[in-house]
Amino acid sequence: MNHFMKIIFRLEIEVGPIHSIRFIHRVGHGLLGFFMLFFSNVIIANTNESTLSLSAAIHHSLAKNPSLKVYDFRNSALIGQLESANLKPAYELGVDAENFSGSDELSGFDGAELTVSLSSVLEMGDKRAARRGIVSNSRSVLDAQRQVESLELLGEVTRRYVDVLTAQEQLSLAEEANELADETLNIVRKRAKAGATPDAEVKRAQAAASQAKLTLLSIQQQLDYLKVSLAALWGEASPNFSNVEGDLYDFGTDIDFKTLFAKMEKNPAIQIFAAKERLRDAEVRVAKIQSKADISWSVGVRRFQETDDSALVAGFSMPLFSSRRNSGAVSTALAQRNEIYVQKEVALLNMHTQLFRAFHNRRQAILAAKELQSTIIPALSDALKETQTAYQRGRYGYLEYVSARHELLNARRTLIESASSAHTYGAEIEQLTAEPLSATQYGKSIKFSGSVR
Repeated sequence: MNHFMKIIFRLEIEVGPIHSIRFIHRVGHGLLGFFMLFFSNVIIANTNESTLSLSAAIHHSLAKNPSLKVYDFRNSALIGQLESANLKPAYELGVDAENFSGSDELSGFDGAELTVSLSSVLEMGDKRAARRGIVSNSRSVLDAQRQVESLELLGEVTRRYVDVLTAQEQLSLAEEANELADETLNIVRKRAKAGATPDAEVKRAQAAASQAKLTLLSIQQQLDYLKVSLAALWGEASPNFSNVEGDLYDFGTDIDFKTLFAKMEKNPAIQIFAAKERLRDAEVRVAKIQSKADISWSVGVRRFQETDDSALVAGFSMPLFSSRRNSGAVSTALAQRNEIYVQKEVALLNMHTQLFRAFHNRRQAILAAKELQSTIIPALSDALKETQTAYQRGRYGYLEYVSARHELLNARRTLIESASSAHTYGAEIEQLTAEPLSATQYGKSIKFSGSVR
């Protein structure tokens, strides 16, 4: 795990009718008040090493994803900046020689004046503390950026995980479609041998069976690619798992839009503006303090070679009208701070629109999936059985039989697409609200929307 954010996961196994697993985040450096996205009521099954869970995918990604490692270097850079900000003005040692190597009486060093001095700058207005304030607030912004980056990473892990889970369902359906095409071919051949159907229908059934096999191979290739894409999030070029756990048709519990929007306002992507505001305030303070002129001072000893005498020398200097000359820098810093307020408002509006779209699209996708599961697919399954029986008895033609089969397969494909869309939109909502959809339902016992077997 990357220790910059000190993200620690603790697994708690609950023993009951269904064994479930909870993930609890403890975060150092700021709130990072989001929880691992997706899949509440995560169901533990006896799985072999080649089966990947969402929790394992998230753990690997947070520990090994290269996009998070850059924050260690940025933190080191801030440590260096803090060391520089803590430095006081340097002391300077000066040596001056005057009135030597001239003409006549000043041709040698007899009339020379030698001065050795020590000088520095006296900073006014506690500029060193102001510089430290900029570095400190820059670290707060960096922490907030890391939280946003981690949240985006968790969202991407969830989306790619859902893509793999969806492809697995599509592969399972393609295998059934292939078996169904072979079964259809056998039925058509039997009818052709009995002279009840022309040979052309046999050829059409053979072509359909071949197309089903090609579709199966294509989906298998797509699944392999999606697994590579998922494993790439933790830096692996070749996935070491064969499949992922999950129930694509468990959608968790809904939360009303107003509650989600209230949670969205606490998203790290919004909270980062507070850190930026503090940084801009620190920059304004520095700009104002720079209006206070620093005093340059020097003290030393001067040696008069001609009279063989010595004397102390001292002096100071400071710029005039420095506050007037620095007014432009102050105006610039104030304008940049005020710009943050506008950026926050724009971000809230954009995220509100995004949340509204994801919320209603998820609801529509769930509605479609449940209607397909409860009404459409059972009706089409019964219709296919009746049509197949009628075709074998010669009451229906080949076209009616194939159409019934395609209608059922298309409905099941639509079911998979709807379920996948529901989970993808759910992951988007959870990323926007920075916590699971089911958090309100379960109170302090955090579980994750969706079920994984």
